[in-house]
Amino acid sequence: MKPLAIIGAGSWGTALAIVLASRFEHIRLWVYESDLAVHLNETRENRLYLPGFSIPTNVKFTTNLREAVDSAGIVLSVVPSHHLRSLYGQMIPYLDPAMILVSATKGLEIDFLLRPSEIITQVLSSKFQPRVAVLSGPTFAREVASLNPTAVVISSKDIASAEYVQAYFSGPTFRLYTSQDPIGVEIGGAVKNVIAIGAGVVHELGLGHNAMAALITRGLAEITRLAVAMGGQPQTLAGLAGLGDLVLTCTGELSRNRTVGVELARGRKLEEITGSMRMVAEGVKTTTAALELARRHSLEMPITEQMYQMLYRGLPPREAVRRLMERSLRGE
Repeated sequence: MKPLAIIGAGSWGTALAIVLASRFEHIRLWVYESDLAVHLNETRENRLYLPGFSIPTNVKFTTNLREAVDSAGIVLSVVPSHHLRSLYGQMIPYLDPAMILVSATKGLEIDFLLRPSEIITQVLSSKFQPRVAVLSGPTFAREVASLNPTAVVISSKDIASAEYVQAYFSGPTFRLYTSQDPIGVEIGGAVKNVIAIGAGVVHELGLGHNAMAALITRGLAEITRLAVAMGGQPQTLAGLAGLGDLVLTCTGELSRNRTVGVELARGRKLEEITGSMRMVAEGVKTTTAALELARRHSLEMPITEQMYQMLYRGLPPREAVRRLMERSLRGE
């Protein structure tokens, strides 16, 4: 069995290393921070991003990208969306067409409005046409690392690649379903973070379960509208990568994006909130990209619009809610 390379040792990358350790003889986990790599080798615990979990002994830590991906069958990247282009640019010399490249990033590139799989394909196409798949679904890293039952989607236009990853990644606590709709899967995984910011506002303002249910439902309508306009399938958004991930991120206290909304509703400034967070809340950046994509496709995304006004134009959270409730009346 070829080694598995995991690129990114944040909470999600570390959790994936833990849950997949029983499925591979060797896993190499690439770590950006050299001091964290030293700490991981000494303690086998990621106290910086995922404290309280012992990392299995067949996971090797390295800060060298070449060493990480050498002879790997699957390269699983788990990094923030704004680092993806640079990272794959650095990895070009070490990757080959036989590898399956799996993206577990949930976000959109701000400058070019590209999905993670599109970034990977664009960067590597000068050398070869890569086999790319995307992994998404309702996942909190701590629960995956705790080996709680989790179901996700692995999606690729090449169904053989998706089925290959499904066979190697699936285990007693980690179940994968295949899909041939990476557009729907990636848009669902990215834009749900925007809606989750609104969910944090609803929770903190004490607006009740009715409001939360309405936000999730209308948020799903926005996400589906955008995904379909971009070529995705509506049924994808009714599944794990759409509704499932949206419900989890909007209702779970472990959600970083929901936390941003909570703190905004408490009166804190965005810069203060993000500056105090160790890990990235992708929804903050994704809001801008999603809104621009909506305009490109001539779509209305009122929740996303109000999240943008709240995040970047200083709109008070209660005013954002009022604007949504007082929009012109229409059919569902």
